Amino acid sequence: MHRCLAWAKVNLTLHITGRRADGYHELESLVAFAGVGDTLEFTPAADLTLSITGPFAPAIAATGSADEDNLVLRAARSLRGRLGIADGAHIRLDKHLPVAAGIGGGSADAAATLLGLVEFWGAGDAALLSEVGLGLGADVPVCLAGGPSYVSGIGERIAPVPDLPPVWLVLANPGRALATGAVFAAREGNFSPPQPWTEPIAEATDLAARLAMYRNDLEPAARCLTPEIDDVLAVLQATDGCLLARMSGSGATCFGLYADPASARAAAAMIGEQRSTWWVAAAPVLGRTMA
Repeated sequence: MHRCLAWAKVNLTLHITGRRADGYHELESLVAFAGVGDTLEFTPAADLTLSITGPFAPAIAATGSADEDNLVLRAARSLRGRLGIADGAHIRLDKHLPVAAGIGGGSADAAATLLGLVEFWGAGDAALLSEVGLGLGADVPVCLAGGPSYVSGIGERIAPVPDLPPVWLVLANPGRALATGAVFAAREGNFSPPQPWTEPIAEATDLAARLAMYRNDLEPAARCLTPEIDDVLAVLQATDGCLLARMSGSGATCFGLYADPASARAAAAMIGEQRSTWWVAAAPVLGRTMA
């Protein structure tokens, strides 16, 4: 058996910079990965098969994506086709990240599938994975890269950034799935100018101050579609030690930024008690060597 982890992808910043003629939006985003996620296990099998367990398995079943269209199976079949092999594998996805939550759960699972099968089958390389990954979705390439990255274009241009200072996140989702397409469709206003992320930052407070100069351009639209996001942000911001609160991706998951694990864990515990129906997790931001 081989095991691979799929970390939660967090958009610390997200600027929409334009729209291409084919309808795809261009963006710039500082992406980090939090140390909480799904687990994929690979065992020998005659064909490619998938089983889904974990607390969010029913949510996947409810969307109908537990069948042949599941991104994990699509990733596995695409990779096998490109490798030109007949090998199989049974994939067990232990689903702990909420679905349609703005933290790249499906893309992270697809990336982990590609990485896991390359090791499990002993075939493939980084260039092939990148090509297959982009064909699966705009977020898959950065999930393959792992670690802090600055993403641009439609997600295909990925530049590593210096490791961020040791910081912790509290991720909170109000239990509301939010479709990315709906959020983009509801977005209004002008596009943002490019604002690259270049210099290294050593302290958590400095990181929060720098992040405050950026934003998530999808947040206003997401908050209109899902007003519960207002409550999530307010609750996070009110916790002791929260340096910044912001929505990730297209929502509805939001994050609070903390300088130390004790503050993050205390905040997550308090929120869990106050909002028992929410998904809440405290986790470190992973460095490039840890992801």
